Amino acid sequence: MHRSNYSKVENGQRELSITALNKIARYFGITIDQLVNMESTIPHEVTVEDKATVEQIKLIQELDPDDKSMIFKMIDTMLTKKKFKDFFQQNVAAL
Repeated sequence: MHRSNYSKVENGQRELSITALNKIARYFGITIDQLVNMESTIPHEVTVEDKATVEQIKLIQELDPDDKSMIFKMIDTMLTKKKFKDFFQQNVAAL
C-alpha cells in the first residue's frame, strides 16, 4: 500500500477494501474478523454434531434446481406444520 493511501486510511479518509483486509490478515496470520475486532471476543468454530445431516445437505446441493426446490418446499411445509402445532399446543390447548 502506498504511503499516501495508508495515511488516508489512518485518518479515516479512506476505507480498506475486502481484498486489502484479507491481504493484511494473511500477512499477520490472522482472520479478517480478528483484524477488525481486535478487542472483542472472537467466536469459536462451530461444530455440527450430526454429520449425517450435513452430508445429506451437501448431497441436496448437488441436485438439479427443480429437485432441490421441491425438497426445500417439502421441508418448509413440514416446519410450518410443526410451528403451527407447537403454537396451537401452547396457546389454544392451554385454554
